[in-house]
Amino acid sequence: MAEAGSWFLSCRNPLLQKSKGLIVIRAPVSSVLAECSDDRFEQPEPKSLAVDKRLNKKAGKKEHHLWKKRESAGSGQKAINLVRIVSGLPNEKEAVYGALDKWTAWETEFPLIAASKALRILRQRNQWLRIIRVSKWMLAKGQGLTMGTYDTLLLAFDMDGRVDEAESVWNTILHTHTRSVSKKLFSRMISLYDHHHMMEKIIEVFADMEEVGVKPDEDTVRRVAQAFQKLGQEDKKKMVLKKYQSKWKYTHFNGERVRVRTNDWDG
Repeated sequence: MAEAGSWFLSCRNPLLQKSKGLIVIRAPVSSVLAECSDDRFEQPEPKSLAVDKRLNKKAGKKEHHLWKKRESAGSGQKAINLVRIVSGLPNEKEAVYGALDKWTAWETEFPLIAASKALRILRQRNQWLRIIRVSKWMLAKGQGLTMGTYDTLLLAFDMDGRVDEAESVWNTILHTHTRSVSKKLFSRMISLYDHHHMMEKIIEVFADMEEVGVKPDEDTVRRVAQAFQKLGQEDKKKMVLKKYQSKWKYTHFNGERVRVRTNDWDG
């Protein structure tokens, strides 16, 4: 009842009159209630809530602006421009490096995202010489020191037959990153040596892999086992297969993918 009384007192309807602390109703109660209900819900919003809403809107706009600023929306077009530039140049180091320096001359920050995208495009097009030039230029600038860049560069060295340069980069990776070298890079280097029939080198990389505790994938296990076999070390081949080869593998039979037990003696 107290709440109802305060509600009536707060109502500004002219059909209500207050006299000596009493409320006098000059019209039917139903019409007064309806008009007072409308009047009650037309009260202005508290100032503090309005201020909070304005602050929230401003904060949202600011966060959106920062997100757009940090996201490099034009990196795709920059990457395409870079590919077009390097594809039209002779392979001389001075010509390529000069063009790349001009490409970044007006940038406030190194366009790393665009450069990484350009490397992916060049990789899809099998332009290994261009990849080598761009990657070396990035590394000389102290940029792109990532496992992805190293993997692309090692692949380019492999496809272009530049094993000595690949070994130089690989030794730098091992000495710089030591125990943070990824499984993918170990596999890449073992694959490179396998392509160029360097069995002893495969065993060396595999030894480094075991030393830092990186478990090889199935393809690497197969390459290492074949290397031991070609070197006439059958006992070590058996040890590698027993330790790392999966007991099961998947194959297709009558149009279906089925799991079969692995033969440890498969070469």
